Amino acid sequence: MTHYELLVIGGGPAGMVAALSGRQSGLSKVLLVERAETLGGILNQCVHTGFGLIYFGEELTGRQYSERFRHKMDRADIDVMTDTAAISLLPDGVAALSGGKIGLIEVQAKAVILAAGCRERPIGALPVVGTRPSGIFTAGMAQKMVNLGGYDIGNTFVVLGSGDVGMIMARQLRQLGKNVLAVIEKDDACGGQERNRINCLEKYHIPLKTRHTISAVHGEGRITGVTVTNLAAGGETFMACDTLITSVGLIPEQELSEEASVNGPLPDWLFLCGNACYVHDLVDDVTIEAEQVGRAAADFVQSGRPSSKAAFQPGPARAASGQTICVACPKACVITKTESGWAGAVCGRKDPLPSQL
Repeated sequence: MTHYELLVIGGGPAGMVAALSGRQSGLSKVLLVERAETLGGILNQCVHTGFGLIYFGEELTGRQYSERFRHKMDRADIDVMTDTAAISLLPDGVAALSGGKIGLIEVQAKAVILAAGCRERPIGALPVVGTRPSGIFTAGMAQKMVNLGGYDIGNTFVVLGSGDVGMIMARQLRQLGKNVLAVIEKDDACGGQERNRINCLEKYHIPLKTRHTISAVHGEGRITGVTVTNLAAGGETFMACDTLITSVGLIPEQELSEEASVNGPLPDWLFLCGNACYVHDLVDDVTIEAEQVGRAAADFVQSGRPSSKAAFQPGPARAASGQTICVACPKACVITKTESGWAGAVCGRKDPLPSQL
């Protein structure tokens, strides 16, 4: 069995930054494992901009953002295992790792950081009747197929759920010349960031139908349409489409922490960060949090004493109706008009993009 001071599970931005932070805090034996073939996590399939204005002070695509930390990982003295999954984490800190190159091995670490991100809730988790034909994708899978695989996944789309990735995909599909009929949302307000509602739906004239849901899927072989139910006024409408994209929630990947804690409190040596802890709005917030968690894990290894966890607090609450926000980045700062221009953007830029709520 190989022994490490710190094991980081997950090679997205949270995992990379946590590993780098632990190494910079004085740990000499750090291992990062990632089940994909490359580091970067979900950001590798994010070709849109909006990342990095808070942390780097400039607007980047998701790929560019993750590439900056991949370069740092290349120069750091950190062991990295890609194409490797952590399949078990025991209460004594022993992790079972499995991969095509390593087979099945066990490692033990004095501290473990779980940064495995989150998974999408599929349509099978919803009370939707009908068939299960082809042409139904989660928003993240659609993004991966289009941006990484280059696939043409359909022509006429309906999006169920107004999560951020769903709205971003609706915009991208419209930019590709596809017909996006509507984004369907069961609640009375958009479920994602206001910035994305404005930049992805409003600016591209994609209808957002709140207080609606999809109650049935139709089609044999390939989806041919959906039944849309009006939850406020009642009644149903058939909407013909050949592709349905779902954006109905994210679930943090915490199964390994449940195994390690035997359904009790987290052991002192186990830390969660990023979307494995809770779903964050901004990757910049994930990065700041991961730096703190990496330092806390290093302090635990070096001192042997429990360290404070999850002290990071994300940015300000959402703006209220009637306020003006900046939509230049996902932070969506509340800004006010002054004699010298707009003020209030936390990034300090003098030319924010205002939008009235």
